[in-house]
Amino acid sequence: MQAMNLDDQKLRELGLAVISVEAQAISALAEQINDDFVTACKLLFACEGRVVVIGMGKSGHIAGKIAATLASTGTPAFFVHPGEASHGDLGMITRHDVVLALSNSGETEEIVRILPLIKRLGVPLIAMTGNPASTLSNISTVHLNVAVEQEACPLGLAPTSSTTAALVMGDALAVSLLDARGFTRDDFALSHPGGSLGRRLLLRVSDIMHCDDEMPSVPATALIGSALLEMTEKKLGMTAIVNESNRVIGIYTDGDLRRTLARNIDIQNTTISEVMTPQCALISANILAAEAMQIMEQKKINALIVVDEQNIAVGALNMHDLIRAGIV
Repeated sequence: MQAMNLDDQKLRELGLAVISVEAQAISALAEQINDDFVTACKLLFACEGRVVVIGMGKSGHIAGKIAATLASTGTPAFFVHPGEASHGDLGMITRHDVVLALSNSGETEEIVRILPLIKRLGVPLIAMTGNPASTLSNISTVHLNVAVEQEACPLGLAPTSSTTAALVMGDALAVSLLDARGFTRDDFALSHPGGSLGRRLLLRVSDIMHCDDEMPSVPATALIGSALLEMTEKKLGMTAIVNESNRVIGIYTDGDLRRTLARNIDIQNTTISEVMTPQCALISANILAAEAMQIMEQKKINALIVVDEQNIAVGALNMHDLIRAGIV
């Protein structure tokens, strides 16, 4: 391999050329969202078992990603390596499944070798290739054409545009099925319980709010000094102000305290109702914690009071709670 000097402009040009070639390949793929695509969607939708996605080499990596996307959006699926399939893994395919096979040439030896066995099972076979005249295409139940005009690799050797086109077609199948199944955000969250995504979609205010003895609250008749003791003890930087029915009528925060001190108010002889912030933001315990964060950001506040249907205080949380929960 001949060494070359790195040229900044040349590197930029090559990078832009790759993006341009692959963008054109994806754009041309729109013509393949046709009756064959609809048939493939219907076969996958009607599958009573699981979608078995197979592919070799770079197509195998794309097949694995498509299987993962299908599985996480409501269509049970898994990847089978075609090389292992002929050594026992073919037993993972049942008569209730659908096979989705990826091969740009449509002649991948490891896949062609197991086609008679797949056909003997009588399961629907969806082929995704760049060669409509290939062995895989001809034997399939339905063929999805993902042919590209050229690879982005300047040598025309490394699979680039072709794998991108296959990946996009797989996404098109998964998203179309997601909508057809009525798959919701909650369904998606249930299949992604780990990580920040799951936390944002599953965690509710009731899961992280401070309640009962940890809930800062003082009556409207309390003196400012008493309210400060409550804030110090509960360590949320705020306290709810409630009336005789325990309904929230305001909030007092660290920011309110600074404004109080700036006015030289006697904190030992002034009631909290005189300096509180009335008509404060209130939230329900049932909303997502991520929604609580959005409210804080929109209103530029750091704490929220949680109330029930009668505006009775049931809890409180601040931005630190959201950070600890991994929402921020």
